[in-house]
Amino acid sequence: MLVDKDAIAMIAVKDLAAAEKFYKDVLGLEELESREEEVLLFRSGTTRLNVYRSQYAGTNKASCVTWNVGGEIEAIAATLKTQGVVFEHYDMPGLKLNGDIHSGGHMKVAWFKDADGNILSIVSG
Repeated sequence: MLVDKDAIAMIAVKDLAAAEKFYKDVLGLEELESREEEVLLFRSGTTRLNVYRSQYAGTNKASCVTWNVGGEIEAIAATLKTQGVVFEHYDMPGLKLNGDIHSGGHMKVAWFKDADGNILSIVSG
């Protein structure tokens, strides 16, 4: 039933202005026109992110959006770091930390947070 339907990421934030700056200026996503006053829309590849105001912003303790960036992970992580992104370092079984990138087998992943503490990541593998 849903196999051929696109999914939309929903990201709760407290401050829409700070979120707009982060997702547009830091991550470089294309902002789309929104018909809703409390919702920002961004395009990322062929997907869409809805960023909306919520009192529950930042309460999710798991990744809410992951971008598969393939072999560009090191370059993208380096660019994000120059934009002020601070990467999270986790102690996870089977993963080694090399700089800001965790690796294990063929997979590499780097986690970071937006202004509200939502966990985002880039992955290769």
